[in-house]
Amino acid sequence: MKILFMGTPDFAVPCLKAIIDGNYEVSAVITQPDRPKGRGQKLMPPPVKEEAQKYNIEVFQPERMKDIQFIKQIKDMNPDMIIVVAFGQILPKAILDIPRYGCINVHASLLPKYRGAAPINWCIINGEKITGVTTMYMDEGIDTGDMILKREIPILDSENAQQLHDKLSILGAALLVETIDQLVKGTSIRIPQNHNQSTYAPMLSKTSGKIDWNMNSLAIRNLIRGVTPWPGAYTSYLNKTVKIFLAEALDYETENEEAGMIYKVAHDHFLVSCGKGRLKIKEIQFENEKRMSVEAYLRGHNIEEGQILL
Repeated sequence: MKILFMGTPDFAVPCLKAIIDGNYEVSAVITQPDRPKGRGQKLMPPPVKEEAQKYNIEVFQPERMKDIQFIKQIKDMNPDMIIVVAFGQILPKAILDIPRYGCINVHASLLPKYRGAAPINWCIINGEKITGVTTMYMDEGIDTGDMILKREIPILDSENAQQLHDKLSILGAALLVETIDQLVKGTSIRIPQNHNQSTYAPMLSKTSGKIDWNMNSLAIRNLIRGVTPWPGAYTSYLNKTVKIFLAEALDYETENEEAGMIYKVAHDHFLVSCGKGRLKIKEIQFENEKRMSVEAYLRGHNIEEGQILL
């Protein structure tokens, strides 16, 4: 069983490790090119590349998956199966048709809900209580292929996107191994998706975390959870950008004062009026300062009651 693994970010690393630990032959890893990161814009390798190099697995980093020479290279590898986990590029049909067991994808949602690039973020933003992982056969659509296995887990009210991401990455790795075992044994079942029930989870942008204080406090709290750690929920206080990382929704069905008004400042939090209810804010980061608790910030700074957050 020769497996070609395609993946890029942290989410894909447990899947790669699980395949290796399962004694399957990973003939090569394909990942995105190194990208500049940080203030120095130094070229940094993707997490999957770093993991593959620990095991001396050959790594390829094509700019375009439709490159004819690269497609020929994959054909020459003659993989039995291609595993794709958060790779970041769409595979052309010419690649999908190569492996005899197909191209298998691990997707971080309960398909057909939350197809697309950011399912973990959007399920939290939308206030879902349950999510999970689905393994599926890839086709030419975006997460539209026949499903193989699903596993669900609850979304805790205290969880942000990073914490849920970490749990789903481990769940996805276990489900992938189970899926591969079934495919090899010939016991897997193809389950077509009900496209009428599909929803879409588009990629986030830097502005996705902009807070609209006219929303109710629960919706704002879910936004904060769903965009933490990136791009981060933010607002403006006296012309300074403030990121909010931890908050509690109060009375989110109750009509309130002017939306965005700082209603009360206490020693370890401050309350902001929303379209309905109030938001109890506990952890923040002011522009050009460190992330800290409100209690720590208030030891050296003032937050004025009556000011309007924009």
